[in-house]
Amino acid sequence: MSDRDPQPLTYAAAGVDVAARDAGARRYGEVARTTHGPEVLRLGGGFAGLFHLGQRMRDPVLVGATDGVGTKVLLQAVLDRYKDAGRDVVTNNVNDLIAIGAEPLFFLDYIATNALPAEARLRVVEGVAAACREQGVALIGGETADMPDIYRPKDFDLAGFVVGAVERDGMIDGSTITPGDVLVALPSTGLHTNGYSLAREVWGLGKGLGDDHDRRILGREVEELHGTLGDALCALHQPYWPMLREAFAGGFVKGIAHITGGGIPGNLPRILSEGVAGRIDRSTWAVPPLFALIQRDGRIADGEMFHTFNMGVGMVLVVAEADLDAALRLPGAWRLGSVEARGTGGAVRGLPER
Repeated sequence: MSDRDPQPLTYAAAGVDVAARDAGARRYGEVARTTHGPEVLRLGGGFAGLFHLGQRMRDPVLVGATDGVGTKVLLQAVLDRYKDAGRDVVTNNVNDLIAIGAEPLFFLDYIATNALPAEARLRVVEGVAAACREQGVALIGGETADMPDIYRPKDFDLAGFVVGAVERDGMIDGSTITPGDVLVALPSTGLHTNGYSLAREVWGLGKGLGDDHDRRILGREVEELHGTLGDALCALHQPYWPMLREAFAGGFVKGIAHITGGGIPGNLPRILSEGVAGRIDRSTWAVPPLFALIQRDGRIADGEMFHTFNMGVGMVLVVAEADLDAALRLPGAWRLGSVEARGTGGAVRGLPER
């Protein structure tokens, strides 16, 4: 080969460094093992994780959920909050899983990126493991995919997969909800992991204007937020499993709606049969200041806000009137509304139309 001949192509030159990826994977494994209990079985060199369900249930039904963090990762990356992204992906998925009454058992993560630094990748996995430990979930596997040309340099996407189990006769599916039942709200800590494409549009965040522009906007102190805009927008997704575990044991929860994309109007109907509707009393809570700021600066209509964001309501539980006092003992809970016969109206009433 002469000096004029081009250098031979390699996978690393094309943007995928397998050696670096493998070195990172060994570090991820060390972190993941901090979440393992005796249920996680070791299999050297295996291509999948193993979890032994054992005799923990009489008639178990396996339950799975998958979701991501969405474009919130653009803000977390600018503020160097990679661990928070890892925490969020676990919590978002576990909150979906427990909406059917399931106990979360194990988790897997998926990071897709282009040249995200190794230490940033490790911090994402450390955040995943931290949330798993706190919620009693085993991190049994994951994947980091280098995808040049799909993502811009240093961009990343993050998704997760959680598996749990529930007794067949203990599933919370909304089938016993009847008129006269009560809607109970649990507070959100902010946007959680939904609505960020609209929120970012308000201030031009993550729109290619540069990290300096985004840091300046996110670092702005906002009096009504009692801190920076970045702190409010990047607040962690609230984990509800630790507070709901005992409520499930009490057996009084008839239905659960995790208020994610689509807000209350898009999620509450998912647990209501055709014969019932939810009546929301807007006077029962003050919408948190972050949502009011987004609405004001973005000149967004009420209906669009309620159909995009959780507006301060992270979970809605349905309980019988007789069990209301027990439900209200949950941290921050309040009576949000009631269940009534649907008739000819919609499934959710009392909120502005889009």
